[in-house]
This record gives sequence, C-alpha cells and structure tokens, in this order.
Amino acid sequence: MSRERDRAECLEKLSWATQAAGVGVDGAPLDKIAATIVQTMTGPWRYFHTPEHIFEVGGYEDPIEVLSALFHDLVYVQVDRSVNFNLSYYITPFVREEGEALIIRDRFELPAHDLTLELVTDIFGFEPGQTLSPYAGMNEYLSALSAGKILEAFASLSLIAQVAACIEGTIPFRAKSPDGLSNCEILFQRLQAANDKYDLGLDEALIEKTVKRSVRLANRDVGSFANPSAARFLDNTWSLLPETNHNLKFSTSYTVYQYRVALQKMEGFMNSLQPERIFHQFRGEPDDATFNALVDQARNNLDIGRLYLGTKLFTIAFLEALSMRFGKDIPLSMLMGEMPSEGFNVSSLADFLPELEHIYRPRNTIEEEVLTLVEVGRLQDFDYDIKNSPLTTYMVKAMGYDEMSRLRDRGKAFFAGELSAEAFIAECPQKIVGDVTEGLGKLFDSRKSALSGSKLLAAEVSA
Repeated sequence: MSRERDRAECLEKLSWATQAAGVGVDGAPLDKIAATIVQTMTGPWRYFHTPEHIFEVGGYEDPIEVLSALFHDLVYVQVDRSVNFNLSYYITPFVREEGEALIIRDRFELPAHDLTLELVTDIFGFEPGQTLSPYAGMNEYLSALSAGKILEAFASLSLIAQVAACIEGTIPFRAKSPDGLSNCEILFQRLQAANDKYDLGLDEALIEKTVKRSVRLANRDVGSFANPSAARFLDNTWSLLPETNHNLKFSTSYTVYQYRVALQKMEGFMNSLQPERIFHQFRGEPDDATFNALVDQARNNLDIGRLYLGTKLFTIAFLEALSMRFGKDIPLSMLMGEMPSEGFNVSSLADFLPELEHIYRPRNTIEEEVLTLVEVGRLQDFDYDIKNSPLTTYMVKAMGYDEMSRLRDRGKAFFAGELSAEAFIAECPQKIVGDVTEGLGKLFDSRKSALSGSKLLAAEVSA
C-alpha cells in the first residue's frame, strides 16, 4: 500500500509540475514515469533516499524544482549496488562498465548528434571517455541523463537543461575551484555556454533563476544538517548507515566488526566535513542571515555528531576487542542481546552492568546533549538498532569524553592492526573491563537458565 501511495503522490507532482512548466503530456506516459521513479526509490536498500525524501526536496512552489527533485536520486550506485534495470535502458547506450568503474563511452561509441546526452554532459562539465566518480557527481550525472532521456519525448531542450542544472547543483560538499569560484558560479558559466551552443533561448535572468533554483533544491537536499534538533539530525544519519552497509539490514546476524566498520566510516566522514561546504548561496539566494544560520546550525550538529559517533566508536572498539576472545565474526546481538520485539522480552548486557559510584558530569552544552542522546536516545528506533546506547552511556559516565576520545584513537590503531586486541583492552580502565566482562558472564548465564527452562529472572542473576 505504501508504494501505491507513493506512486499516486509522485504522479500528482509530475502532473502539476509538467503542466505548470508548460509541458504538454497526457496521463499515460506520466503514470509510467511515476512507476519508474517509485520502483527505483523503494529498492531494498533505500532507507533515507526514498520517495518521501524526493517529495520533500522538491518543495511545493516551483515546478522545475519539483520536477528536478523527483529525478535527482534515481541513480545511487553505492546504495542500490547497481543501476536499476529499468534505468539501464536510458543509460547503457552512453556509459560502459569496466571492472567496478562506470565510464562515459568514447566519442566514437556514442550516437551522433544526441543533443540530450551532449547537453547534460556539458552542464556537468564532463566529457566522453571520462571515468565517473561516485564522490564527484556520478550519481547526479546519471540521474540527470536518465531524466533527460525520459523527458525528451515531450519536453524542450531548454527545460531539460534547467532540470539537469538543478540536479547538478545537488552534488554535495564541493570546495571552490582553484580560481576561487563556487560550484554555483561555475554552473552559471556552463549554462551560459550551453545556452549559446544549443540555442536554448535562455536569457541571463532565467539562467540566474535556474542556478537559484538549484541552490534551493540542493539546500533542501542536505537540510537535515541544519535541523534544529540534533536528535533528528542523527536519526537521518542512522537512516543513511544501512544504505551503504547492507549487512545492517539483518539485525540478529550482523557482526561486531560490520557494525564497527559502519560507525567508523560515518565518523570519518563527519570529521572530514566542513560546515561551510554543506549549503550553497548564489546572488542573494538565500540571504546572508538565512545562509549563516544554516551554516551555524550545521556546525553545531556536526560538533554533537562527532562527539556522539566518537563515543560509540570507542564502545564498539572495546566490544570488538573482547569479542576476539570468542572468534572473529561474532554477531553483535550475541554480546549486547537481541533487538527488542513485540511480545518477546530478552535480557541485554545493560541489565547486568553495576551502578557507578562516581559519575562523570558534562562540562558544556555539547557534552550534555550527547549524554542525553546516548542515554535517552535519538527520536527513532530502527529495525537494525535501538535509539539509545546503554553501554555507551555507562562508558561516558564511568570515564568521561576525554578518556573515551583518547581510547577511541587507540581503538583505531587496533582496527589498523597496529595494536592487538589484548593490548587495547589492557590500555582501557580495568574496572570497566571487569564490569563489562562480568556483565557478559551474567548475560550468558541468563541465557543458559532460559535454555534449561529456569524461571530465574535477569534481575535475580544480576543480584
């Protein structure tokens, strides 16, 4: 039913946007396009980049923005593991696969005088024979190319150019060019050149308006970075994790190692991100006050997210080192307990940790918020992870953030094979090592009691 609702909403938006943009097309082709979009956006690995996301990104006022948003995430190779079969019809004449790389076909392989292909390629600043990078516009380019080929039967080249430009604007986290130009300024120049080359009939005012549209679209695309709620920001982060860490979909079987790799990648990404590169501004869109507020909120959320992920990364490093005493591929649920499910209560490691005599007190608002996030939780549980972090809460209260940060860095040496599991454990506070290993023993005892049919409660085991 959800897919049918998404399809109906997608069709409604397509119908409105095409009509408002002056595109003459009847219902049957639009229904087919809506089906293609929704089927792609509801693939098995889509958790964040879903129909709901593209509906939000498009906004509700500008038909070009709405239309561009519907197409802008059609291709996401890292998430879907490939290009959706229905989209390959539009892409394979122009792109070849070589190993794990996707490459724009050489000029002699490409169909002659395909204006849609040439226009989209020029707007992105790409060229025949170029190897596409997933971190430099590959998904956006292939999405824009798909959009152009889908729309070309009834849309003008001018409209396709505007849609492609809006999608190009969503390539995230770009630095200025060596000449000091922003990606928006470069896009403006490319649109001017394309307008002359393809006789698009766009005046300078419309070219400027198109780039401003791309700014609004791109800023909504990354809008969660400036969410006033850090918990909601982290909910969105947690939605992204299983998209590129597919093992997390199987909540009872993913291993300590697999969960750690997912956290480590996200922690590394968040530490590399500069808040000034998240949002865009072009000729007063948005105004300075709005833009600065977005950047400031993103900076605050990143500070919280970095500390939050750092504490969780140390905790999982500690568990991974302990798990090496059992074997190399230990399911996280074996150590922490299974995910709660309706009508089935299970014990967890947190049930068997002792009360702390001395508790670390946060020193500032960032530390306070992170403690609340690990103890009370984000806003949303996911089917692969609970919203709060009892073991991380215990670690924060027992040792504080500075010590956890130091040990997180030692954990990274353990991940890299520069420090053995036992050497890493030896560097951790031995009171905590003892508490957690004793807690694990009691958790295993409770499972043994359950297996033998004993009615011994978890609380009685921990007493």
